[in-house]
Parts: sequence; structure tokens; C-alpha cells
Amino acid sequence: MFNFGRSGNPALGENTFTRYGNDLSGTESMTINGTVNKIGILMILLVSSAVVTWKLYYSGQALTMPLVMGGAIVGLISALVTTFKKEWAYITAPLYAIAEGLFVGGISALYEAQTGGIVMQAVLLTMGTLIGLLAAYRTGLIKATENFKLGIFAATSGIALVYLASMVMRMFGMNIPYIHDNGLIGIGFSLFVVVIAALNLVLDFDFIESGAEQKAPKFLEWYGAFGLMVTLIWLYIEFLRLLSKLSSRD
Repeated sequence: MFNFGRSGNPALGENTFTRYGNDLSGTESMTINGTVNKIGILMILLVSSAVVTWKLYYSGQALTMPLVMGGAIVGLISALVTTFKKEWAYITAPLYAIAEGLFVGGISALYEAQTGGIVMQAVLLTMGTLIGLLAAYRTGLIKATENFKLGIFAATSGIALVYLASMVMRMFGMNIPYIHDNGLIGIGFSLFVVVIAALNLVLDFDFIESGAEQKAPKFLEWYGAFGLMVTLIWLYIEFLRLLSKLSSRD
């Protein structure tokens, strides 16, 4: 029976592989290389669709915002379907990448219009963080111990609750004070969220590696790639928010 422990990433929960533990006879097994290939495919789809809304925004097309909002909605739906129907990940994970690409491309264009150069900085920071943490994980500098997993899980859950409360309050014309501003508290909050989002990558690496070691079913390569994609998009958006706050202080 598989038991991978907690992951702060909601897409990679404790019991993700448990249901398949007794169902592996005659099936191909999940591998790290296979998952990496799936991540590459999802990244290509994400960037390709992001270019669409990016170009539409700068060409002044009215279709931009409907595509951005539609991408966010379809991305959320496909993410939920992927989480509950992991066998469909080979379809829903690419759909998620395309939909989120439309959203990310439009949001990136909005931030870039406000502060030129911010998007490239966020991309470089996200990729640099991914490479740096992967190197630290592979060399053993960072280990996903049970206490580490529990701490990141708790912090991620807390951030999710804060964002949910903020969304609900905005519906009534209110907002949580300070955390969205460019003051020291707001910047400190964004830094904290960036760190937690980045550390979720470590849990994702550990989760995928454990799946490969314990010979999880082959189709879960798509699911593992989807989980890592969720974290990368979150990290990128948080870098955009942090850089935007820092730029507005100049």
C-alpha cells in the first residue's frame, strides 16, 4: 500500500496513490523521466496559450478579458476534475495547462503594462527557484521530512484560508488590511507566501520521486506533472505580486 505523506500542494494529497496500491499487476510503472517529459509538454502548452492572450492584450482586442476569465474558470474546473479523477489526467492536465496559460498570459500583460520588465523578472525568479530547489533536493541539502511536510501543509492551508477570506470580503466591498498594500506588512506577507510556494516544490519533487520508487501506475505521471504545474503557476503569480509591490514603492 502506498503512503507518501502530506504534500502542501492540494493536488498531491496524502492518499493520492493509496487506492492504486493493490492494482499494479500487468501495468507500466511511473518513472521520473516519464513525469519530466509530461511536465515539458504541459509547459509548452502553457506558454503557447499564454502568448495568445498576451498578444491580444497588446493589440487592444476586446476578446482578451473574456479569454482570461474563461481560462481561469476552465482551469479551476479541470483542476478539480483532475484531482478527483486521476485516471483522466492525460486529458485534463493538458486542458488545465492551456486554460491557465490564457489566464497567466492576460494577467502577465496587465502587470507588464503597469511596470515594464516585471514579467521577465518573475519568469527568471520562478525558473531560478525551481532549478535551485531541485538541486538542493537532489543533493540532500533539503529533505522532505515528516515535520517539514506538516509545516508546509499547515502554512499553505493558512494562506489558502486568508485568500479565501479576502475574496469573500471583496464581494462585500471590504478587504483584509495591509497584506495587499505595498507597505512593509504587505511586502512581508508576499515574501512569506513566495517562500511557502517555493517550498511546496520540494514536496512535489519528493512526491514524484516516491511514486517512481514505489512503482505507481504509469498514468499518474500526468497527475504528478499536473501537481508540479499547479505549484509553478502559483509561485509565478506570487512573484508578480511581490515585484509589483516593490516597484510601486519607487
